[in-house]
Amino acid sequence: MAEAAADFGMEDFASLLDESLGREAGLEGTVIRGTVVSVDGDFALVDVGLKSEGRINLKEFSRAGEESALRPGDVVDVYVERYEDRDGIIVLSRDKARREEAWNVLETKFNENQRVDGIIFGRVKGGFTVDLSGAVAFLPGSQVDIRPVRDITPLMGNPQTFQILKMDRARGNIVVSRRAVLEESRAEERAKLMAGLKEGMILEGVVKNITDYGAFVDLGGVDGLLHVTDISWKRVNHPTEALSIGQTVKVQVIRFNPETQRISLGMKQLEADPWEGVQAKYPVGTKFMGRVTNITDYGAFVELEPGVEGLVHVSEMSWTKKNIHPGKIVSTSQEVEVMVLDVDPEKRRISLGLKQCLGNPWEDFSAKFPPGTVVEGEIKNITEFGLFIGLEGEIDGMVHLSDLDWKMSGDEAVKDYKRGDVVKAKVLDVDTEKERISLGIKQLAEDPFERAADGLRKGQIVTCVITAVQDNGIEVDVGGMGTAFIRKSDLSRERNDQRPERFAVGEKVDAKVTALDTKNRKISVSIKAREIDEEKQAMAEYGSTDSGASLGDILGAALRQKQEETKED
Repeated sequence: MAEAAADFGMEDFASLLDESLGREAGLEGTVIRGTVVSVDGDFALVDVGLKSEGRINLKEFSRAGEESALRPGDVVDVYVERYEDRDGIIVLSRDKARREEAWNVLETKFNENQRVDGIIFGRVKGGFTVDLSGAVAFLPGSQVDIRPVRDITPLMGNPQTFQILKMDRARGNIVVSRRAVLEESRAEERAKLMAGLKEGMILEGVVKNITDYGAFVDLGGVDGLLHVTDISWKRVNHPTEALSIGQTVKVQVIRFNPETQRISLGMKQLEADPWEGVQAKYPVGTKFMGRVTNITDYGAFVELEPGVEGLVHVSEMSWTKKNIHPGKIVSTSQEVEVMVLDVDPEKRRISLGLKQCLGNPWEDFSAKFPPGTVVEGEIKNITEFGLFIGLEGEIDGMVHLSDLDWKMSGDEAVKDYKRGDVVKAKVLDVDTEKERISLGIKQLAEDPFERAADGLRKGQIVTCVITAVQDNGIEVDVGGMGTAFIRKSDLSRERNDQRPERFAVGEKVDAKVTALDTKNRKISVSIKAREIDEEKQAMAEYGSTDSGASLGDILGAALRQKQEETKED
């Protein structure tokens, strides 16, 4: 019996032991409650009611960077990883226990489409890691915010609300989105804002995006366009000169279309319009200092005060520099003195002049070099109508071909000059309005015509030398005083003798001066007029036909007397 009892007892003990070991081994992979026995160094010893205690690293009881507040006697939930390791110690984990707890809660919220709270604590490829009360989730970079976030640092370590997009417990994957939460809130805010939006409202927003033509401002669920021309009263070439992404700005709703839900915003409308009373502030003819803000092909814009600009047209930039790009005269940001030429408040235009603040070189020249003054300069250009000579003040004067030489024609005289020659000339006239200066080179010498004309008078008989014979008359040199042309009808009193071919070049003829035009340097002579005068004189001396003498007798007597006088001489 004793043996039987002993045998039964051994079998019962073994059965009980196997049952106990099976039960305890079945605890692996489950969460059970334990009591902290001791805290030693970096580990805590936890009694979970099994044959031995388990050790857990203190780091598992605190967040990164924080110290553990665990004390002996604290009751904690732990995860049984293995019943025994090779040292016979139960392997426990607080992290996995927390994760299991979190997964149970998260699955419930995921199924009920509820939001969860978590903390972004790390970066991984393509996104970030989020601690959801022990469970680690993945936050894609595109799901962080509604708009791209350049710096996520301010979000890390701070509690955030997320929406669970996907869960896979078997693989341990959780994907969350912060953007979905923001979009939902944004939709609510947008509906509320659009319902009460009116033109003229002043709102606060954040610059969301910047383009060449303006900036999009997030008003809290809805975007509005702030055009570059509505940023400031002063010139803004590009929105980045005044705005930056993420900047908080105060704007006014200047236009709102409920149908298209397009919102136009303005910043400058919140400031006083600098163009009010501009005509009184900038009277025509007054001078002001300004700053060059922009240069174009047709001129330069000058800022007189913030928001008020005027245009200096290229024609008003320099007295002397013509057909030159404005950028060769002024530069951007340069301070310049300008004169107000015209103000149009309705069109918001002010015409300015740069050259008017400088001395008019033609007026200065006229005061310093009146007509009759001799000047000297370099020949800058030779054209078909004269020479252009560079003068003081970077201006040019012109010598017309007719003012090059008293005797030679202009086409002949101009051959003696070339560009670069330094010549002297006399100032003949200065027209400041037309910006013209007339010069003369021949005027430096005495006019031979005037000298010769001093001894010449109308009605005088002069001896001329024939220089050319033409079909309609002859050209003669009048005693070295100039040339004259005797028309065919003035060659003789008798019609039969009015033939140019009966004269020869080099032959001398006597003629009467019929006109003397010193201004135009022109002498008119006539052989016919001389013959008529001689006839009248002969008739006066030798009688008339009324006394019985024939015209032939009278002229014969006069001719014989003249021949005798010639022999005596």
